Amino acid sequence: MTPLHFSFSSAFVLGLMGLAFHRTHLLSALLCLEGMMLSLFIALALWTLQFESTNFSTAPMLLLAFSACEASTGLALLVATARTHGNDRLQNLNLLQC
Repeated sequence: MTPLHFSFSSAFVLGLMGLAFHRTHLLSALLCLEGMMLSLFIALALWTLQFESTNFSTAPMLLLAFSACEASTGLALLVATARTHGNDRLQNLNLLQC
């Protein structure tokens, strides 16, 4: 494994661990998701450049488009949660009380 691959895999794993273990605020969860998507985007873009394949050249842009949609949906949920509950703490949210 090259150091470049190791750095992107460790960035993804650190984002995943932050998402799994540090679940205090919704904003921190969204930031961990964005870090994971950014590491995936850069790794996928470098992978297509490394192999010089034109078949997978649209995959990083498609991933970036889905990441932007995920970010906008997450921020909309953050605003809606802050308006209804008063804060963005995940401990106050109960999905069974809709």
